[in-house]
Amino acid sequence: MDLEARYRKRASQHWRDRLLRWLEPPAPFIVNPAEPKDFPLGRWNLYIGGAGRVVQGYVNIDLFAVPGVDAAADAHQLPFPSGVFQRVECDAVLEHVRDPAQVMREIERVLAPGGYAHLVTPFCHPFHEYPKDFRRFSLDGLKELAGPLEVVAEGWRTGPTATLLAIVLEYIKLLLPYRAWRVVAHGVGGWLLFPLRYADLLLLRSADARRIGNHCYLWLRKPAGIA
Repeated sequence: MDLEARYRKRASQHWRDRLLRWLEPPAPFIVNPAEPKDFPLGRWNLYIGGAGRVVQGYVNIDLFAVPGVDAAADAHQLPFPSGVFQRVECDAVLEHVRDPAQVMREIERVLAPGGYAHLVTPFCHPFHEYPKDFRRFSLDGLKELAGPLEVVAEGWRTGPTATLLAIVLEYIKLLLPYRAWRVVAHGVGGWLLFPLRYADLLLLRSADARRIGNHCYLWLRKPAGIA
């Protein structure tokens, strides 16, 4: 299934697609409750790669103009004037772009002085093509992309247990020869294993969580002196 068809299926109201979404197991991760969430929104805010999500308060862009997307655009060349957004969300996107440094330059450009950028990227996470999957980031690697933007908060969005559960589910599916079997294994395994995700409420408190953390995050601020 190509990427545009996948996005449209997520929003489909056909009874079969709605049933499959209802049967989908909970995510094998919990979001770190210690991650800051109170950086201010402005009149204009940008969400990069939000297809299939409801992103209230943001201009939502993605590669395809599927329902919920305000504009089809490439993050390497954002179709907006400089300095217009108070906040930019870039959640699990940088691993999919060919030139993350160029995407970061575009994020810096469209941010208003004093505005905030929120980056989330995978570290220990299975391969996933949307439409391509090029790389993984440690926190140190992600900070190398920040350029003149100031790091105001950093940490782990999802922890070691999320890594373990994601890999176990992919491993089980790898052993099965037919797609239908893999779909069933994903559903049954996901429902059986998801309660284990709450172990990350404890593990994310440890500095060693970074050794096999699942996703990391940065909050960046554009200094007032940068146009």
